[in-house]
Amino acid sequence: MNPPLSRRSLLALSGLSLLSACSGENGESSASTIDWWHISTTDPMLSLWATLAKEFETAHAGAKVTITPLENEAFKAKLTTVTQAGNPPHLFHSWGGGVLKQQVQAGLVKELPLSLGDGLTPAALDPYKVDGKLYGLPFDIGMVGFWYNKELFAKAGADIPATWADLLAAVQKLKTAGVTPIALAGADKWPAHFYWSYLAMRIGGLDALKQAEKDGNFDTPDFVAAGQRFKELIDLQPFQKGFLGAKYDAPDGQAAAIGNGQAAMELMGQWGPSVQNSSSASKNGLGDKLGFFPFPAVDGGKGKAADAFGGGNGFALGHNAPAITSDFVKFLVDPANQRREAATGAVLPVAKGADDAIKDANMATVAKSLSSATGFQLYLDQAYAPAVGQQVNDSVAELVAGTVTPQQVAQAITETAKNQ
Repeated sequence: MNPPLSRRSLLALSGLSLLSACSGENGESSASTIDWWHISTTDPMLSLWATLAKEFETAHAGAKVTITPLENEAFKAKLTTVTQAGNPPHLFHSWGGGVLKQQVQAGLVKELPLSLGDGLTPAALDPYKVDGKLYGLPFDIGMVGFWYNKELFAKAGADIPATWADLLAAVQKLKTAGVTPIALAGADKWPAHFYWSYLAMRIGGLDALKQAEKDGNFDTPDFVAAGQRFKELIDLQPFQKGFLGAKYDAPDGQAAAIGNGQAAMELMGQWGPSVQNSSSASKNGLGDKLGFFPFPAVDGGKGKAADAFGGGNGFALGHNAPAITSDFVKFLVDPANQRREAATGAVLPVAKGADDAIKDANMATVAKSLSSATGFQLYLDQAYAPAVGQQVNDSVAELVAGTVTPQQVAQAITETAKNQ
């Protein structure tokens, strides 16, 4: 989720008190108070994070954890503001990658002992390392793929797509059957970047993405072709009515459209089902009607069909975090708590030995797909420098809206990358 930084508003959350951090005369936070920002604004994780914070407080006399839950885009915008002022929260959500690297270079985050990552899967830890040093801890790892409504697919006689051409054919069948093929949160931008990024992977291969980052050049045939293929889908008008103004987890947003059976599929990460459930009218989502399939191959592409795109979720520590914050983040990812997180169906654990707590069949499917992946690419809006990642999101959103061409998408991202 992964989707760089630009989010809009702090959500008012009933039943959860947002406490203010205590400050001393010198402006530094009390040694026992942890100011924690996370992006889990819906259950099950909203409640579980609050429970774990209370348990930590009980086990550590004098400790206090103040929680600020923020919607994804609101979080990014607010974090950008406070980091520009040099005052990051003590503990905050991070996807690692290029964004974390820039925070490290700016002296905004605290280095952690490498031993703090002992017992966590190396692949999940990698995005939180910069020059061999550790600057965060993951609690989740997964991949983006299509979550689909089996009942609506059957109604339309649509098959699970193996290729991009198959996906377009399935969209046509769904439209003919009177079914909205795809739900998209156009207002949030980052969900649309999943399509363009995956297509760039399938067409150019992982090496093309790495080379583009190195050269600052996305104005190549492979990236232009990614936009052209995405435009093939856009031109079919597959998205729900009002998608350009839709948010991801709003009551009338992308996840709700799937959870309420109003659209046949969405391209989303491993957290998709839990947000569908919490956003649906029943709070139960689709249940057994929900299925998962990986992003399809592109005929003639240089990328491997089993290469995965996605990432994990984790936490970084602000440079002024009290020492007890390290104990708290380690507590959040210890095996026992990782089992509790995995049992919610919202998290794929990174603590070794916690996999047996994955009970949800869809999450198990994602874990299996990820384990058999031939390569892996972090969300582009996190893998690249923040300005480049934001430009990817902005330009792809303009492509979806029909205001730019595939060529202009590649040119705009290149222009931003060259200026970094």
